Amino acid sequence: MDAEHSEICDFVFAHHPFDRLPKEKWAEVVKSLSLEYQRRGSTVLEPGASNTALHVIRSGAVEIRDAQGAVLAQLGEGDVFGARSLLRGGKVKHSVTMLEDTLLYQLPGEVFSSLCQRYPQFAYYFQAEGGQRLRDALNGNFGPGEANAELATIPITKMLQRAAVMLPSSASIANAAQAMTAQRVSCILVVDNGQLIGILTDRDIRSRGVAVGVSVDQPITSIMTPTPHSIASNVYAFDAMLAMVRHNVHHLPVLDHGRPVGVISATDLMRQRTASPVFLVSDIDKQTDVEGLARVSAQLPKILVSMVDADATAHSTAKIISAIGEALTCRLLDLAQEKLGPPPVPFVWLTAGSLARYEQTAHSDQDNALLLDDAFDPDLHGAYFEQLSRLVCDGLNACGYVYCPGNVMASNTQWRQPLRVWKRYFNEWIGSPEPKALMHVSIFFDLRCLYGAEPLYQQLQLHVTHKTASNHIFLAYMAANALHYHPPLGFFRNLVLVRGGEHDQTLDLKHRGVIPIVDLARVYALSSGSADITTQDRLAAVAGKGELSAQGAEDLRDAFEFISVTRLRHQARRIKSGQIADNFMAPSELSNFEREHLKDAFRVVLTLQAALEQRYQSGRFQ
Repeated sequence: MDAEHSEICDFVFAHHPFDRLPKEKWAEVVKSLSLEYQRRGSTVLEPGASNTALHVIRSGAVEIRDAQGAVLAQLGEGDVFGARSLLRGGKVKHSVTMLEDTLLYQLPGEVFSSLCQRYPQFAYYFQAEGGQRLRDALNGNFGPGEANAELATIPITKMLQRAAVMLPSSASIANAAQAMTAQRVSCILVVDNGQLIGILTDRDIRSRGVAVGVSVDQPITSIMTPTPHSIASNVYAFDAMLAMVRHNVHHLPVLDHGRPVGVISATDLMRQRTASPVFLVSDIDKQTDVEGLARVSAQLPKILVSMVDADATAHSTAKIISAIGEALTCRLLDLAQEKLGPPPVPFVWLTAGSLARYEQTAHSDQDNALLLDDAFDPDLHGAYFEQLSRLVCDGLNACGYVYCPGNVMASNTQWRQPLRVWKRYFNEWIGSPEPKALMHVSIFFDLRCLYGAEPLYQQLQLHVTHKTASNHIFLAYMAANALHYHPPLGFFRNLVLVRGGEHDQTLDLKHRGVIPIVDLARVYALSSGSADITTQDRLAAVAGKGELSAQGAEDLRDAFEFISVTRLRHQARRIKSGQIADNFMAPSELSNFEREHLKDAFRVVLTLQAALEQRYQSGRFQ
């Protein structure tokens, strides 16, 4: 291959989907290309004309418009056009005009057709829409990994080793011990008339029976755990692990329409690499001081890396990381109350932001608040809750969850208030949506009860949901606020990088990647009256219900997953290299495959942002 052909080859096969073709085919493709120069303003394709080639932009820029003159896309170096018309037999539907003086490589239509027929991975790029390409990438084409280790894909029933060992409540502790020994199991289910009423483990027999002198002739109900946490038989192994992490248990009864069919244990999950979070949370519960919790929390980056290496989804990884953060907070609250005594009035520890949405990745700053019962008296009770808040916030900081830069923490008196004051806060934010109010809204509309009197939180949640769903002016302001951050996709589909500062020439995958989708989902959820908190749940709840089409919601969910996976893989690479995980990725970290699908994800977000902006401007929230 001569120098000219080598240069063409280096350019063309550096771009997707040509990089999917086998190398032995490259020289043949290059020889079939012709070079064409087009002046600015010239039109190479028009509706009704016949197209005979696939066009690859070597330099310059083009604009594509539909028959009504609406701009559909602006393309730049490395982009292609003309494929859709070739797939229609050459019939052109859209016009293509040069925005700059442009050089085009032209691949003859017959060569294009031959490549599509012989290489499905090449043809697929031109046949699928961006949202569908994202779905397929997420369904198995997104890089290497141990997919068989992904608990989110394993039905819980496939992990059941045997049928459950069951005894009635009338059985004695001796009967239970004999049955467990004979069946070689570590627990039995206590079942009456087909209904689960309790669980008894070998640990229960030791700690609640033998250790305290309970007679083995006593009924098993005297030492069993009543109404244990359980899981349905139609879920996945990941759901079992998450339940174990959240509730700090090592055995979960599996129920089929309410009837027990087996037990899944932490030992079963140990066979999978991603089981370690269960035992990390168990370690958290054993710690008796902040120093111990900090040592356990230091393992969190390893958990993130192990899940990324196991090719776990971003959705499942974030849920596990969030569950660990939740467990740390709850243990700190327990330790604080052991030191200070029981609370003088009911309270709720509220978490906000990514932890509230179950979307944490690596350690992040803390966003939290205290909701107090209206019986709260500052003079009588203020000192207690101030000390409790400081103990927990200081403890979280020691565990790697640094203090919130904006001081949105329960240790700040402003965010440690009774229910009546929180209601007033929300009334003011919703009634007068000025910039500062919108900032608070973006934090406190992602709010969850982490610990404490949940009925108290439910009162606040009902109040807020009622206020927002019917307030069209507030929703319009929220819609405008959701358009503050745009994905980093430039005018010609090039990636827009951070300029200057510490993160010069990187992609901001948080503020320009996941946050725009989080903001869109929040607006749609508020407008529909949905109380869902996670981004994925919000999009699922509003899909096809007027504000957002089912297809649009699915595309956004896939875009969110793909961008989040890319972000997690970047963080895992930094952790492995001894660096602190962050959200700023150099484009050089991306393969061509990842780069093109990341552009697809950003384009989905831009499209839905444009739709939201149009709805807001036209007053369709009314």
